[in-house]
Amino acid sequence: MRGLLPFCRGLYGLSNRQARRKAGIVGSRCGFCGTQSNSKQPQPNFGLLFDIDGVLVRGKMPIPAAKKAFEKLVNSQGQLVVPVVFVTNAGNCLRQTKADQLSHILGVPITLDQVIMSHSPLRMFKKFHDKCVLVSGQGPVLEIAKNVGFEKVVSIDMLRESFPLLDMVDHNRRPKLPSNPVGNLPKVDAVVLFGEPIRWETNLQLIIDILLTNGNLNSAHTTQKTSHLPLLACNMDLMWMAEAHSPRFGHGTFLVCLENIYKKITGQDLKYDALIGKPSELTYHFAEYLIRNQAMQRQWKLPITSLYAIGDNLMTDIYGANLYNRYLEERAARKNPKAIAKMAAATGSNTAVPQDEDMDIPWESELAMPSATSCKSVLVCTGVYNPKAEVPSDASHCIKETVFHGHRDFRFDPALVEPGHIVKDVAEAVDLIFEREKFVPK
Repeated sequence: MRGLLPFCRGLYGLSNRQARRKAGIVGSRCGFCGTQSNSKQPQPNFGLLFDIDGVLVRGKMPIPAAKKAFEKLVNSQGQLVVPVVFVTNAGNCLRQTKADQLSHILGVPITLDQVIMSHSPLRMFKKFHDKCVLVSGQGPVLEIAKNVGFEKVVSIDMLRESFPLLDMVDHNRRPKLPSNPVGNLPKVDAVVLFGEPIRWETNLQLIIDILLTNGNLNSAHTTQKTSHLPLLACNMDLMWMAEAHSPRFGHGTFLVCLENIYKKITGQDLKYDALIGKPSELTYHFAEYLIRNQAMQRQWKLPITSLYAIGDNLMTDIYGANLYNRYLEERAARKNPKAIAKMAAATGSNTAVPQDEDMDIPWESELAMPSATSCKSVLVCTGVYNPKAEVPSDASHCIKETVFHGHRDFRFDPALVEPGHIVKDVAEAVDLIFEREKFVPK
């Protein structure tokens, strides 16, 4: 490899620069020997956050525009010309597995540090890592839980095996003979919901049992006089887009079932200690942190000040990007008295801008302060949002939600489901962003 340039010079009688061109080596550095070139790639001051389902793939089928988009995003050496993070609400596999899938689909090397699963930010919830947690979902849930930091993990299957009399909906799976609880599992201290499970009736029943027995299945249900065990949920998508013509149930639908069953039984609202994944601000802050790290590793000097979130779902991708943009604007406003006055005048109230004591967010110190000052939302029409009519040129005239499909704990705000831009597909999204940023990769 190191001898490629001398070989080109000797074979063709070319200069160093001509030899590099003959060998197909362009850009700032030779991919084989590290020779510096006078031609430099422009340095970006923006990063891209890609949703996956409905933007890059439909189920297991790649969307044709995805490869076109990434052909624009890599140089001749196969390096990304801007920092990129994939932000998905899927939670049924490890980050490395998803990175490998994306590398195969896109034809571009993707590392696990460029992937955020819905459960990825759980690594920051260290106060739960030494507690015994019950996990619900599908895929390698025990491995996923341990990978994000949990040390003592119990699965729904482990509960069912130890307490076979609890799962009684499916007559064919009921115990054939009377059985006593084995009870060899430790008391559960918290519940973590990774994603939609396979057998909803089993998971709903055993999660309710854990909540109503305070983690001890050897006891009967008790009236809840105090709050139930800590509950952390990842992925709030009511629907997601696979190969079918219409959207499919997501984990958000499972959460609706769990919340309503709990309230029907107890008369109380189910409470979450954390809701993670899009549209939570924490997920976008974690994505910004990874974008910043990529820029540092590539030794790009310009700070990343703009983020673009490309998605297909108004209630997660667009809502989340706009919510994080609002957070960034409020951060900037707290440092700028003129901006505070402007926001207050626009809303008629000083409450539009949180005070410092209201913004003491623990994950800020964990991830360091963001360098981004904006997060712009771009909606594509290849997934959950897929209008039959021609793509409108003015986004403000086409998004009018009459039914709020977002999670119960996220209030409906029309401004938060209004995309900054609407495009046909992800390839058009990349073109639009390059045009807005006046970014021309070499």
